[in-house]
Amino acid sequence: MYSLNKAMIIGNLTRDPEVRNTPSGQAVTSFSVATNFVWNDQNGQQQSKTEFHNVIAWRKLGEICGQYLSKGTKVYIEGRLQTSEWNTPDGNKRQRTEIIADNMIILSPKNNSATGNSSKNNEIEEIVLPENDDEIKIEDIPF
Repeated sequence: MYSLNKAMIIGNLTRDPEVRNTPSGQAVTSFSVATNFVWNDQNGQQQSKTEFHNVIAWRKLGEICGQYLSKGTKVYIEGRLQTSEWNTPDGNKRQRTEIIADNMIILSPKNNSATGNSSKNNEIEEIVLPENDDEIKIEDIPF
């Protein structure tokens, strides 16, 4: 029987990455990415919902994330979902789902993410896919 555990998100870091090392010296970096979902309700009013995703990057990818990412950076993260469970000292059961990153692509311009500087010449154009089932034609892609 086949199974697939794959997560792909594009969003902005909500805080600077936190880099730690395991006792054996492996880098592990954690950060959070916010994604937005926008839709029109039955009255035609635009609504939006923000989701926050916890991301963990190990070894070399963790080192790279810690070095090049900062709060506000737009990134593409690809990985797998992993859920951890534990009991708090007062006996409550807690659960946390994280994306264990396998791949990361920085989508923010080099001088835009940490400094807030932005010029029209180096901005990355955001592509919005159609909400209906129309086929996307290659000539419609702006790059």
